[in-house]
Amino acid sequence: MRRVSLPCDADDVAISCLIVDDNEYFLHAAQVLLEREGLVVMGVTSTSDDAVGQVETLHPDVVLVDIFLGEESGMDLAQRLSETYAGDRLTVILISTHSEQDVAGLIASSLADGFLPKAGLSAAAIRNVVEANGR
Repeated sequence: MRRVSLPCDADDVAISCLIVDDNEYFLHAAQVLLEREGLVVMGVTSTSDDAVGQVETLHPDVVLVDIFLGEESGMDLAQRLSETYAGDRLTVILISTHSEQDVAGLIASSLADGFLPKAGLSAAAIRNVVEANGR
């Protein structure tokens, strides 16, 4: 798996992430966007099991998890990662095409560290969630 690090602003620390989504086009677009904005995308995957394996192997700072992973539940994956890595530096962020208002109940019941709409996905937004969680 290739690891790409692009220059960040002097005040920014490179953040590594894993993207978990069942939409192949979104995975590619998000990877390109976030790498251009200076994040290190360590991997992309469409399944929960593969995501858990990649987190164990790659140790990303952030895991972006689609709330609705096709046949699987992104909510279950977010909870599993949050429980397994509680106290570690891992930040779990739920993502969705739905607005925050549409999925507020799901977000509130999750153990995720934050939520970002896919339309607003950016390195700056991810950094804000990481910093808000003291990481």
